[in-house]
Amino acid sequence: MSKRQSLKLIAGALLASVGACAIAQTAAAPFPSKTITMVVPYAPGGSSDTRARQIAAKMATFLGQSMIVENRPGAAGNIGTDYIAKAAPDGHVIGIGNLAPLTVNKSMMPKMPFDPATDLAPIGLIEKGPLVLLVSADRSPLRSFSELVAAAKARPGSLSYASAGNGGAFHLAGELLEDAIGAPMVHVPYRGGGPATTDLIAGTVNFMFDMVPASLPYTKAAPPKARALAVAADKRLPQYPDVPTFAELGVKNFEVSNWFGLVAPKNTPAPVIARLNDALNRALKDPEIAERITSQGNIIGGGTPEQFGQFIAAERARWSKIIQEKKIQAD
Repeated sequence: MSKRQSLKLIAGALLASVGACAIAQTAAAPFPSKTITMVVPYAPGGSSDTRARQIAAKMATFLGQSMIVENRPGAAGNIGTDYIAKAAPDGHVIGIGNLAPLTVNKSMMPKMPFDPATDLAPIGLIEKGPLVLLVSADRSPLRSFSELVAAAKARPGSLSYASAGNGGAFHLAGELLEDAIGAPMVHVPYRGGGPATTDLIAGTVNFMFDMVPASLPYTKAAPPKARALAVAADKRLPQYPDVPTFAELGVKNFEVSNWFGLVAPKNTPAPVIARLNDALNRALKDPEIAERITSQGNIIGGGTPEQFGQFIAAERARWSKIIQEKKIQAD
């Protein structure tokens, strides 16, 4: 071998060694090494956007790195969730995952840009918002849940219920109730919760499910415009101490909520997921965050990534069964 060839081999070996060291240093770089983006798949100003900003501010202090919230709305949450799924799996792009894109959309939409079961990694549950069953306070003759059930069974198909659109939590809760009491009812979808509530109060529809925070201005008004008959939670809520749960009323397994948590792209390293999960749990234990969640009648999440993954899988199985049986399609 000539001297020139030997020098080339040595130089090549040195370059390879330097490259390997650089790769090793990059792989071993502490997380987080730059600003973390938390994607919200909905427009600014909504409940998930507001909570995301509160959570991001607290998590940033525990992670020692700045966090920004980026809204990517559209397609019932699919656009933003797809962006999360296709981001680099290094933990610097994470996002809000909730009922629609993680459990419902795939059963109602023929084409999905991502697979919620395989393209995302759970980080942790942020909160659950139990639903409340409402009737008009002065236009409805139904004064209790038992009266609603009796009316539904006496005149099958005569009672109607409003929702904010096909396939949402309010609609699915109505379908679940229909199965639970064994009486068909008529679903009336609206383009949003506001118009649905307006028609409920006017007595145009017989009942609807809604979130606790949205219901309080109507049930607590003087005089009340809406009446709460039952809450779809595992225990009574402080905002409605006199309103029974469905379990108390004899309807088992009727816990229905709008919920959301944090997810990351698949293949995000386990230590990174663990670090994010720890920061989330610490944020949820912050008294200010906890008070903001519970004061709205919502339930604080937390727990491990595995527990959140199991929760998502259970919700997906539950709702996909109803969607397929009822042949529910997206608007």
